[in-house]
Amino acid sequence: MDQNIGKMLNDRYEILDVLGVGGMAVVYKAKCHRLNRLVAVKVLKPELAADKGIRSRFHDESKAVGMMSHPNIVNVFDVNQDGDIDYFVMELVDGITLKQYIQRRGGILNWREALHFSVQILQGLSHAHSRGIIHRDIKPQNIMVLRDGSVKVADFGIACIADAQRTVTQEALGSVHYISPEQAKGSDIDARSDIYSAGVVLYEMLTGRLPYEGDSPVAVAIQHINSIPLAPRELNPDIPVGMEQITMKAMAQDRELRYPSAEAMLADLETFRKNPATVFDYQNPWMLTELKEVKPYNPEQSEMNLPPEDREQDDLQEEEQDNGGNRTLFLIIGAVAAILLVVFFIFRMLFTTFLSDVLDGGTEYTVPELLGKTYTEAQEMIFTDETMNGHFRIVVSEETAYNAAYEPGQIISQDPLGGSVTKSEETEITVVICSEETEETPDLIMPDIIGEDYAGWADTLSEKYGVVVKYSSTYSDKYDEGLIISTDPKAGAVLTEGQTVDITYSKGVKDTSVTMVSLIGMTENQAKSALKELGLKCGRVVTVSSDEDAGKVVFQSVKAKDEVEPGTKVDLQISSGPKPEDPEPAEPEEPEDQTEEEKQDGDEAEEPSDLPEDAAHVIMVKMPEQRTSNSSVSIKINGVNYYSGTVGAEESSFSVEYKGTIESIDVTVDGASYKDYSIS
Repeated sequence: MDQNIGKMLNDRYEILDVLGVGGMAVVYKAKCHRLNRLVAVKVLKPELAADKGIRSRFHDESKAVGMMSHPNIVNVFDVNQDGDIDYFVMELVDGITLKQYIQRRGGILNWREALHFSVQILQGLSHAHSRGIIHRDIKPQNIMVLRDGSVKVADFGIACIADAQRTVTQEALGSVHYISPEQAKGSDIDARSDIYSAGVVLYEMLTGRLPYEGDSPVAVAIQHINSIPLAPRELNPDIPVGMEQITMKAMAQDRELRYPSAEAMLADLETFRKNPATVFDYQNPWMLTELKEVKPYNPEQSEMNLPPEDREQDDLQEEEQDNGGNRTLFLIIGAVAAILLVVFFIFRMLFTTFLSDVLDGGTEYTVPELLGKTYTEAQEMIFTDETMNGHFRIVVSEETAYNAAYEPGQIISQDPLGGSVTKSEETEITVVICSEETEETPDLIMPDIIGEDYAGWADTLSEKYGVVVKYSSTYSDKYDEGLIISTDPKAGAVLTEGQTVDITYSKGVKDTSVTMVSLIGMTENQAKSALKELGLKCGRVVTVSSDEDAGKVVFQSVKAKDEVEPGTKVDLQISSGPKPEDPEPAEPEEPEDQTEEEKQDGDEAEEPSDLPEDAAHVIMVKMPEQRTSNSSVSIKINGVNYYSGTVGAEESSFSVEYKGTIESIDVTVDGASYKDYSIS
C-alpha cells in the first residue's frame, strides 16, 4: 500500500487512492475538504524532491501552468508543500487517455475522429504557447478523452522540467516515440517541438502504428534524427491526401519546414475540415529535406545538350553566341504566337457569349447525377466520361448536413440538379457532403463543463457550438470563484444553432453570517455601537411612546439570534416614555335660567374638535402569516415617505408613532400595497 494514502496534506487534501505513476511523480485521487470536491494531486517523487533545483523548477513551472485556463488543458488549482512533500492539485478528469481510447477502437481511428482530436490538442497547445509554456512531452498517454468527446492536454507541469535530463533513459521509452529530432539530439527546443509530437500522435491515430520502432529508446531516438517514415497513405489508403500532407509537414525533421506555430497547423486543419478533398500546394517537407544536398537542375547539362568533355572553351563560347541568336528568334515567334492566342480566346469568348445561341442554339450538356456518390467517385465519373470532362467542375460546400438516407461522406444535394441541361462550356456543381449523425457528433452535444472556468468557455460555446450564452452567478461552498456550477441544458443534450445556454458560475464561498444580539434596553448610541461591531448598519430610528424609560431601545427589526448577512440594516424604535394621562374633565355647571333650546345649543358647542397638529398617532401593522423570511415595510404619510425598514419573519406585527395630522397613509409590504393596519 502506498505510504501517502490516508494522509491529509495541509489539513485540506485527503489522499484516497493512486491514479497513476510516472517517471517524475505519482498522481493520487484526493478529496478537498474545504470545497468538498474530488481532485487529482500530483506529488513529486521523494528521490527528485531531494534535488533543490528540481523542486524549485517544479514550483515555478506549476505556478506558470496554474495561470493557464483553457477547456482543452487540465486546470491546476493549487501548488503547495507539506513538510517534505511537494505537490500540486488539478481537476479530476472523468475520462480515459487517448492511448486507451485508440486501443479500444482497435488500434486505429478514422480520419474524422483523428481530425476532431487533433484540433483540440492544437487549441490547447496554442493557448500554452501564447503564454510561453512548452509541453515537451505530447503523447497519447498525456491526453485525456472525456465522455463528451472533448480532450484535455495534461502533464504540463512535470513535462516542463523533464528536459533537465538530456539523456534518453529507459524511463523515456514511452515518450521517445513522440520526441522531436532536436529533443533527441539534446538541442534547444521551442514550440515547434510540440507540433512535431502532435504530428506523431496524428500519424498514430491515422495509421494505427508509430512512425519509428526500435529495440531501445536510443535506437528509436536515432531514427527520429536520421530516418524517413512511411507516408500515412502507404499504410492506410483511406486517408485523404490533405490529411497526409498536414501530418507529414508537422513531422518534418527540419523544424524550419514544419508549421511555424500551432495556429498555422490549426488553419490547415480547419481548411481541410471544410473541404476534405483539399490538396495543399506545398511539397512534402521530407522531399525538400532530401533535395537540400542536390544541385538545382540545369537544362544545358541534360543528355541531349551535354557537350563532349574534350570540347574546347572557344567552341562553347560560339555555341552560346548561336544560342543567343536563336533565343532572339524564339522570343519574336513566341510574342506573335501569344498575340494570336489572345485574339483567338477573345473571339471564342464573344462567340460563346453572344453568337453561339444565334448560329446553332449552343451545345447542350446534361448535368450528371451525383447524389449518393462520394466526392472521389463523382470526380472519377466526370474525368472518365468524355462528354463531361472539361465541362463540369465539382465544388464542395463549406456546410455539411446529416441525412439518414445517405452514408457519411456521400453527396446529399447538388446545384444545379442532376439531369438538368446547361449550355455553358464549364459548369460548377456545388455539392453538400453528408456528415456524421448528429447524436454522434461531439460538436453538437452540450459538453460537461461543470467545475471548469466559465471565462474559458465564453468564446468556445458561442463560436464552436453556435449558441447564445447567458451567465448568472451565485455563492457556492463546493466550487471556487469563477468555476461553473450548473448548465441548462445539461451535459449530453443535443444543441441547435442559436439556442440559449444558461451557465451559472460560483461567486465563491458566501461571507460568514452575523448572529444578531439583543439591543432592547440599550440607549440609541449603545445600540449603534453594537451594530457597528457586528458589521451591521443602523437603519431608520423612530421614537415611540412606551412604558419603558425614555431613550431606551424598545424594538429592533432583526430579532436576537437571527443569522443575517454583513451590512444588513437594522431599524430601531426608541422609547419617548409613557403617554401623559389626560386630566378628568370637570362637569360643566348648568345655568339655572337656561331654556331647553339653549341647552341643546350648548351640547352642540361641546362636541370635541379635531386633534391638535402635535397629537401622537400609533400606526399598528399586522404582518402576513406564514412568512419564511424577513419582510420589507414602508409607510408613506400625506404623500411623504415616513418609514422604511425590515420586519423579522417571526414578528406578527409592528408599530410606529407619528405626530401630526394624518390626511392620507399608504402602507406597502414586500413592494405590494397592504391594508391590514390600524391607526390609534
